[in-house]
Amino acid sequence: MDDGHLAENLRWACSTKPSISLICRELGINRQQFNRYVTGESRPSAYNLSRIATYFGLMPADFERPEKGFRERFREIRNPGNAISDLVQSAFPGDVAALRPYLGYYQTYHTSPSWPGMIIRAFCSVYEHEGLVYVKTVERIRDKGREISQLGKYQGLVSYLRDRIFIVEKSTLQHLVSETILLPATVHQKLYLKGMTFGLSWRQANLPYASPMIWRHLGTAADTRKGVAECGALPIDSSKIPPLVRSFIGDSSARVGIVPEK
Repeated sequence: MDDGHLAENLRWACSTKPSISLICRELGINRQQFNRYVTGESRPSAYNLSRIATYFGLMPADFERPEKGFRERFREIRNPGNAISDLVQSAFPGDVAALRPYLGYYQTYHTSPSWPGMIIRAFCSVYEHEGLVYVKTVERIRDKGREISQLGKYQGLVSYLRDRIFIVEKSTLQHLVSETILLPATVHQKLYLKGMTFGLSWRQANLPYASPMIWRHLGTAADTRKGVAECGALPIDSSKIPPLVRSFIGDSSARVGIVPEK
């Protein structure tokens, strides 16, 4: 039994959405169980409360505020003039139920002006934790001829909004931010996610660039050591690159007019 402010604040927050059914679908929480939270018959677990708070762009402790304070906080985070960072944060994870089929491990492929004529293959994982969906990416490139060893590690958030998958990542080794937008899998092609990535080149003044991006799903379990070992810069005609990847990236690169650095 909830004897604090949580239930009344949750009811008010739910009134800002089209329906409780929609909220339950997007959160992936059983409707009957959620109804008990709303009526105060039971209290959400710490995990579920974190998911609910993230869904509304709040912190779990916000639901314990008195009614007036809660509503002021709720309105504040929806006012971009007062809390832009909270507004941006509220975009993640978007429709978490729609994101769950895409959890797991991927090989990712894109081009970079730092490596003209090559396709960069990286390894990443997408996972859910406490109501948010995260991504971790590793890029590792070795060029023995020029004695280059390049390692990139990125961490970020994933969102599903308006039938698109948005990924925002920050490098853990450099002050770089990248964004990727992917199309959800189709009925007939569930192995690949296609889209675009936007970032900064590793070499030559960190110039901005855009590249076609394609993710190949490896499943929900993978040999991470092997995945990292297979990272690298591969010639576009390499037999290690799946034909669909080569076709998509080659055709898209020509279409968007990616210009190598001088």
